[in-house]
Amino acid sequence: SARSGRAALRHRLEALGFHIEGQAFEDLYNAFLDLADKKKEVYDEDLESLVGEHNRNQTATYTLKSVQISCGQPLIPTATVTLADSEDREFVACATGTGPVDALYKAVNEIVDIENDLTEFAVQSVTRGIDALGEVTIRVTDSDGMVFSGRGADGDIIVSSAKAYLNALNRLISHRQEKAK
Repeated sequence: SARSGRAALRHRLEALGFHIEGQAFEDLYNAFLDLADKKKEVYDEDLESLVGEHNRNQTATYTLKSVQISCGQPLIPTATVTLADSEDREFVACATGTGPVDALYKAVNEIVDIENDLTEFAVQSVTRGIDALGEVTIRVTDSDGMVFSGRGADGDIIVSSAKAYLNALNRLISHRQEKAK
């Protein structure tokens, strides 16, 4: 719970096989506190998901700063996204789509501007209960036919979708950078 201290979190993470130190642990502890404030109980699966999310952001070219969605009947789904690049410069884009995720991905594409096709999209809960984390897994295919997968987890499925898409795009960007060397 949110009353668990750093030592309790460190002990539980080590019992799960994770050895995290320094600023990485502090970042994870803050993410844990945010999650614990939203949920009554944090499960091992939640901790594993937090560690995975932290690791995915370590070498990311783009990270999600914020996302705002407006949708409903009869509204047109609209997404406003703020991303930061590796130099901490922020970029904002707004787009509409057939649904909130479509609008979100179109807004991200305005910023990242890398050709790809979304070939798979799946959502599942990480833990049980109404306050469970939702994990989104996606696959994108680039213009060369290469497939890149991405994962994202959050209490909000739209935010999970944004994180998963960015994770896949960051892998695609990293692959292209390595290929160019």
